[in-house]
Amino acid sequence: MSKDSALVRQWLLLKFLSARRYGVTVQEMAQELGVTEKTIRRDLDTFKGVGLPIEETVVERGLKRWGMRAGAQPELSFSMDEALAFHMGRRFLEPLAGTIFWEAAQSGFAKIRACLGKPAIAYLEKMAGNLHHTAVGESDYSKKADLIDELMEGIESRKVTLINYQSLGATEPVEYEVHPYGLTYHRGSLYLVARSADHDRILHFKVDRVEQAEAQSLLFEPPAEFDLEQHLAGSFGVFQGEGDIRVKVRFLPRVSRYVQESRWHPSQQIARQRDGSLLAEFRLSGTEEIMRWLLSFGQHAIVLEPAELRDAMREELAALLGHYDGSTQTAPKPRAVERKA
Repeated sequence: MSKDSALVRQWLLLKFLSARRYGVTVQEMAQELGVTEKTIRRDLDTFKGVGLPIEETVVERGLKRWGMRAGAQPELSFSMDEALAFHMGRRFLEPLAGTIFWEAAQSGFAKIRACLGKPAIAYLEKMAGNLHHTAVGESDYSKKADLIDELMEGIESRKVTLINYQSLGATEPVEYEVHPYGLTYHRGSLYLVARSADHDRILHFKVDRVEQAEAQSLLFEPPAEFDLEQHLAGSFGVFQGEGDIRVKVRFLPRVSRYVQESRWHPSQQIARQRDGSLLAEFRLSGTEEIMRWLLSFGQHAIVLEPAELRDAMREELAALLGHYDGSTQTAPKPRAVERKA
């Protein structure tokens, strides 16, 4: 991610201001970041506008220097349980591996370890061994740091971005020109939500399948009404259809408690029945992803509505049975419509 990105430039500027105990001039900041003094002054105004403790002081010969307000960076102290919580939370930052945010987080964790000392660190490591984070199917982005940087630059600076993307069914990658709106993290993988100029609609690109990304100088303006959370509200994860579908499912007693323990979708309505089963309803834009979820419950999840989903489940189960009794060799074609690349 280049310093041309407003997000990166301002992050580096804050880091620079924090490191200079006696302050720094606008000219020095501009030279350090390779931008104009006007840009620096605009960033400083932004910092002050949002309440960051930035202040200007006048020193000898009327020279003005900028820095963090005295006392604005107090020494931090953590209790043992707080340190443990931060230690365990490191893994959730891994999708940002290789970015400036990851580097800053790692620096912070290093300071915590230095303050605690070896005996406390050994204790934390022992405690950490009692909490295991499963990584089944989790993506590894350790070699995609530069690519993620480019995507983030496109998102934050609203730059048209070129990506080389190989969809699941494609044999070769294809170049797309996209307007990147945001990233979402789902089941161990990152997805880019972007408007594709080639498809003239919003698509969801799995970052694992993006082979190259390059933010261009050309800017785009996202729709004023676009909200990433609202955009994904109809999805049962990240796959998005084009309808407004009511899904009604009966979960048998054996799995009812498990289903009740979690919030699976914002629209869910769950009612416990006298026999211990559950009736669950969802409002979704598509059924492909919830179908996969329901299949994981085997015989303990029964689709009641819509009829199309019942039929799709029946065909899928018949094809699965066919693989075991030798009556069929091919799986049915999914009926659900997905808005993805």
